[in-house]
Amino acid sequence: MKKASIYHYIFAILLVVFFLGPVIYIIMSAFKSQSELFSSTPTFFPKAISFDNFADSFSRGSFLTYIGNSFIVAISSTALAVVINTMSGYALAKFRFKGDKIIMMVILSTIMLPLEVIMVPIFSVLKTLGMYNSLLALIIPAAATPTGIFLMRQYLVTIPDDIIQSARIDGASEWKIFTRIIVPNAKPAIATLAIFSFMWRWNDYIWPLIAISSPRKYTLQLAIANMSGQYGSNYGTILATSAISMVPMLVVFLIFQKQFVQGTVNSGMKG
Repeated sequence: MKKASIYHYIFAILLVVFFLGPVIYIIMSAFKSQSELFSSTPTFFPKAISFDNFADSFSRGSFLTYIGNSFIVAISSTALAVVINTMSGYALAKFRFKGDKIIMMVILSTIMLPLEVIMVPIFSVLKTLGMYNSLLALIIPAAATPTGIFLMRQYLVTIPDDIIQSARIDGASEWKIFTRIIVPNAKPAIATLAIFSFMWRWNDYIWPLIAISSPRKYTLQLAIANMSGQYGSNYGTILATSAISMVPMLVVFLIFQKQFVQGTVNSGMKG
């Protein structure tokens, strides 16, 4: 093995340790007892594995309701985002019409806007439509994102136009071209978009904090934040709940990891 390759492997391992170290520490700490968690000599791995924190996490409030709300929001918004962003990306990648480049520039410019800038107008619209304090307030705003449209557009540009033109000559409708040609060929990009969308919605805290006021409609992230009380916090339970919240994202990534890598590589191949 070449010396350069060895350095690359060492650097990659250090990066993995740097990024996964805090995550592993959270998971390990979730299995510690309260006394060990606040010991004057902290340990990375638990001396004795305890499931008390997880039992306390499930017994607190409406834990299953919080998880259910998070799944409803994450899955629904991801499904909508995949459909809308894929259609939008297809239109911008394969159709030429007046103002298409201007529309793309506007979409790209909105990527630079932080959520805090557009929070007030989005909140005003949702309140006017009667969606405040409902799960729809978390699902609808995430139905189309500039990042998702850009990702799909960049990937769909790489699909040869000849395939689409041949289908049109054979009499295929635009809907058949989209469902039978575009969607099957765009599976890596769709998987990438689905992972990102699910992760964003599952981990979202700021917007649910603004749009939801009823505890029964809290997502898991809001529930974790509310475990920190005014007069004290049970950090063992918070760590256990945080560890549980990582599981769905890990499962989604493991299922789509091959398509995710392929999609992120190919989406930037051609402008």
